[in-house]
Amino acid sequence: MKQALVDDTEDVSLDFGNEEELAFRKAKIRHPLATFFHLFFRVSAIVTYVCCDWFSRSFVGCFVTVLLLLSFDFWSVKNVTGRLMVGLRWWNQVDEDGRSHWVFEARKVSPDNVTATEAEARIFWLGLIICPMIWIVFFFSTLFSLKLKWLALVIAGISLQAANLYGYILCKMGGEGDISKVTASFLSQTVFQTACPSDFQKPGLEGLEIHKC
Repeated sequence: MKQALVDDTEDVSLDFGNEEELAFRKAKIRHPLATFFHLFFRVSAIVTYVCCDWFSRSFVGCFVTVLLLLSFDFWSVKNVTGRLMVGLRWWNQVDEDGRSHWVFEARKVSPDNVTATEAEARIFWLGLIICPMIWIVFFFSTLFSLKLKWLALVIAGISLQAANLYGYILCKMGGEGDISKVTASFLSQTVFQTACPSDFQKPGLEGLEIHKC
C-alpha cells in the first residue's frame, strides 16, 4: 500500500477570523458606559418620583429633579445610546417650507464588522419599552388618587419617553408611515428574536442608511 507523506514544512492556513468572532460573542456588553447611562437616567427618574416624599418635602425640588433626569435621558438615548447599542438614530427636522420630516439613520448589517451585541440590544429595547409603561401606570394612579399637582410631570415623562420609543420603532422598521403596521411588525420581530436568539441580527459599522419621511 502506498502511504501519503506530509511535509512538516508545508504551510498551513489558519483562520483567525473565527477566533475574533468567538471572542466578540463572549463579550456580552461591549459598551458598558452607554448601557449604564441608558438605564441610569430613566430608572433614577422613576425612583426619584416614587420616593420623593421620603427625600424632601419640597414639591418644586422634586419636580425639577425628575424633569432634569427625564431630559437627560431623552437626550442621551436619542443621540448616544441608540447609536452605540443598536446602531440606530433618529431626529426630526423642519424644511424651508415649514414641513416637518422624520429622518432615520441605521448602520448597514455587516457580517465582518459588528458593533453591538445581542445583550446590549435586548437591554436597549426592554428599557425603551418598559419605562414608558411604568409612567402610564403613574398617570392613572395620579389621576385616580387626585394628586393633580404631579400630573404635568407624569405627562412630561410619558411624552419624552414615548417620543424616543416611537422614533426608534420607526427607525428600526425603515421609516414606514403607518404606525399600526410598524408596531405589529416590530412586535412580531421582537417575539421571533426572543424565541430564536441565534438568528438575531446585529448592526455593523460599515456604511449608513438614511431614510426620510
